Amino acid sequence: MGFVFGSRSSKEEKAAATDKVSADLSQPRDPQAPKGRPTPKRAVAQSQRKAVVASTGNRKEDAKRARERRRTEMAKQREALANGDERYLPTRDKGPVRRFVRDYVDSRYSVAEMFLPLAVVILVLSMVRQPAIQSIALMLWLGVIALILLDSIGLVFRLRKSLVERFPNEPRRGAIAYGLMRTLQMRRLRLPKPQVKRGERP
Repeated sequence: MGFVFGSRSSKEEKAAATDKVSADLSQPRDPQAPKGRPTPKRAVAQSQRKAVVASTGNRKEDAKRARERRRTEMAKQREALANGDERYLPTRDKGPVRRFVRDYVDSRYSVAEMFLPLAVVILVLSMVRQPAIQSIALMLWLGVIALILLDSIGLVFRLRKSLVERFPNEPRRGAIAYGLMRTLQMRRLRLPKPQVKRGERP
């Protein structure tokens, strides 16, 4: 009888040990993390989840806290867009590559940034019911488009070369398009706000 109990407990111990090993293998452990503890990234994620999930048990109070948290985050983001604080910028604006692109664009004049005011002028001229003025408006429109295209092509080549030299090992995907979109905005309306002066090298 003792042999039967002994073999059963032995089997149970082996099964428990096997389950423990399988659980350990299913969750990769950081080499620098102490044994038996969650990895640093997982620990941070767990703490963040607990902070989000934490509830007072009162739906109205939870909703109020969520609104206040969103309001605080938006206020920090607006402030970051004004002063360039990397910690609270939107994801699309974060990182040294995007910051360099912004500074590169903001440090020079571009034809594209004058597109909106010129478009308004051309639109007004085109509404005048005189063939001569309408022809002038059409020529101005074609000229503006051609200048913007030439200026943008030049920017693409120069910016790409500068990015390769400055950030050879950094991901640069979307950086050129990001810069081109910024040139279409008037300087004083750009967000994040320009941090360099005209002619100042980034």
